[in-house]
Amino acid sequence: MGTGAILLSGCSSTPSSPAPAPTSARVTATSTSGPGSQPAASSPGSASPAATESNPPGDIPDTQVYVPFTPSGANVSVKVPEGWARTTTGASTVFSDKLNRIEVHITKATTAPTTSTVMNVDVPQLQGSVPKFASPKVGTARRAGQPVVLLTYQGDSAVDPVTGKVVRDAFERYSYSHAGIRVDLTLSGPVNADNVDPWRTVSDSLRWTP
Repeated sequence: MGTGAILLSGCSSTPSSPAPAPTSARVTATSTSGPGSQPAASSPGSASPAATESNPPGDIPDTQVYVPFTPSGANVSVKVPEGWARTTTGASTVFSDKLNRIEVHITKATTAPTTSTVMNVDVPQLQGSVPKFASPKVGTARRAGQPVVLLTYQGDSAVDPVTGKVVRDAFERYSYSHAGIRVDLTLSGPVNADNVDPWRTVSDSLRWTP
């Protein structure tokens, strides 16, 4: 279920002042105008970390419509689900709906990513940022007519700010590279959710534009 980019608070008894929110939007059309939240530690009334929930359903419906998204100033386009919430923070744009998430992360790169650099550089970085990061596997795949590096792993979602629940997620991160630009496309949803076809639709849709 990331090539380039990529790839994205709990409740307490006394809420603290929120940090400034990133720019948010919702995808509603085929516009081409220009991946999340940090986990909090506590469930209501407790100082201990929130327990990971058993895997809930997270299937994306077969009727889902996809629309093209082009990040501002980037020569790349990728299809994303219409109607999902959009949040842009720096070089990353995240699309989310219920339990599923897509992150598009764009950076300049002098060399293309390889299975070796992803395992030796990217995996340690993810270990430090993804709660309960586990089971990393690096290989290659073919998407959008080009070879890409595919990293799969598991991790916990951020704590739901309303329910205080945490979901065990499966991640697919495709790394694309073209003309000095790297795109990491990270797709995530609950472990055991059947999103093979939707994730294939998104990961196979990336196109480099003039």
